Amino acid sequence: MKDFFNKRELLETITPVIENTAMRRGLIPLEILFEKENNRWFLRIFIYSKDHAVSHLDCENMSRGLGDMLDELIPFKYFLEVSSPGLDRKFKSEREYLIFSGHDVIIKLKNSIDEIKEKTFCAKLLEYNQSFGVKVEYENKEIIIPLDKIHYTKLNDKIEINKIKGECDD
Repeated sequence: MKDFFNKRELLETITPVIENTAMRRGLIPLEILFEKENNRWFLRIFIYSKDHAVSHLDCENMSRGLGDMLDELIPFKYFLEVSSPGLDRKFKSEREYLIFSGHDVIIKLKNSIDEIKEKTFCAKLLEYNQSFGVKVEYENKEIIIPLDKIHYTKLNDKIEINKIKGECDD
């Protein structure tokens, strides 16, 4: 096993291969992690599909499609894990705001803001812009929230937005 390698360079090398493989299968890699746990390396890929819920078959096909190519690029033993991000996953990148534009989300603010009374609320994600943050629909109004004011955002596909109150329905 190789004692030293540049993790950032390795991720830069394998990311296009992963993205290309996912794209050919109609999938989007939301997150690619290369982590060491208990003296073992794990390559974890979280995939999403705009067309359907990610299935075990999607994960299996992605793993099989990547296996040989990654083995040529990663010069030591590692474990490959491909999975869906799950419904309760918090957004971890600005890219996810772009991908999930138009979806219902739950947002938790670091501090309350003038336009929204609650710190945790449901809204429809309308737009993401690197300079101003996110635009959401909340209580039938469009509100812009800077990213630095957001503690977390996650999908709210399980429940609908209450358009009148802007609160989550259970």
